[in-house]
Amino acid sequence: MKNLLTGILFLMITGSAVAQNGPEPYYGFRLGLAAYPTIGWAKPETGTSNGVNLGFAYGLLADFDFAENYSFSTGLTITSINGKTTEINPRPYYDAVKYPNPTAYELKYMLQYVEIPLTLKLKTDKIGLVRWYGQFGLSNDFNIGAKQNVSVNNTRIVDGEHIKKDINFYRAGLIIGGGIEYDIAGHTSVTTGLTFNNGFTDISDDKSRSVKNHFVGINFGVFF
Repeated sequence: MKNLLTGILFLMITGSAVAQNGPEPYYGFRLGLAAYPTIGWAKPETGTSNGVNLGFAYGLLADFDFAENYSFSTGLTITSINGKTTEINPRPYYDAVKYPNPTAYELKYMLQYVEIPLTLKLKTDKIGLVRWYGQFGLSNDFNIGAKQNVSVNNTRIVDGEHIKKDINFYRAGLIIGGGIEYDIAGHTSVTTGLTFNNGFTDISDDKSRSVKNHFVGINFGVFF
């Protein structure tokens, strides 16, 4: 994991140097910062999703412009994905002595990941100072923190328990998004838009059940 993150950062730095000093045509390499809220939810295979929850993401953005209107877009962000589910007799909380009949447990997942997206960004020509873009690709997420609240019959029985050992380390998701970039000066621009991150791998390492999480990011960033 450490080697992977080091490699990503090295690629960003060397890519910037080559782009700024390379021959024409120069479409550039851009590095930026992002901070934005996430609206997350979790969906169990057996059970129901129980509303949406706010999270937060922040970190680096990087666009490798390989043509005038096309970019390979990646980054390195710390992303929180929170969500609630209602599940019947989930382990390890199921207590057959206290609750002998099938019982609905309300679970809140509070998960934090290092996210490294690998996406293709398609941009329009400039309309004044604005470009519209669409984005599509793969989200690669590595779990760095996990907590959980558990309630039964509206009574909290677990509060903020660390469950990192019960959460799969790797999460993959499909990214679909779009938005606008607005030029401020030179190569500096601000960007905003929406991203839907559809998780398609199981977040729980419990083989008896499956849970997937998803989120919508309300993106805000600055490229320099």
